[in-house]
Amino acid sequence: MNSLDQAEDLKAFERRLTEYIACLQPATGRWRMILIVVSVCTATGAWNWLIDPETQKVSFFTSLWNHPFFTISCITLIGLFFAGIHKRVVAPSIIAARCRTVLAEYNMSCDDTGKLILKPRPHVQ
Repeated sequence: MNSLDQAEDLKAFERRLTEYIACLQPATGRWRMILIVVSVCTATGAWNWLIDPETQKVSFFTSLWNHPFFTISCITLIGLFFAGIHKRVVAPSIIAARCRTVLAEYNMSCDDTGKLILKPRPHVQ
């Protein structure tokens, strides 16, 4: 295989990697927004739950029943984590990191957008 073919293969690989990572970005942004909104709702509900003087006077489950906003947002947040939202918000970074691991064996790397970085070859003396 000559160097022209190798260069074309590298360009094709880089193009496909950047396309794949770019394809993940809109979904990743949506998942991040969902996580932020649910986290803020949970934090707000927790604050209201904690400053309520009735919270100390009633049982735990009654307290949760009296604060449905906190209860629902907390259950939603826990459900999102069980559904794997923590992986979905960092999916492009995971793909890039795995590619860097494989590319390191070929004296290459890539940035977070999928652009290849060619490293100089080590000199053997």
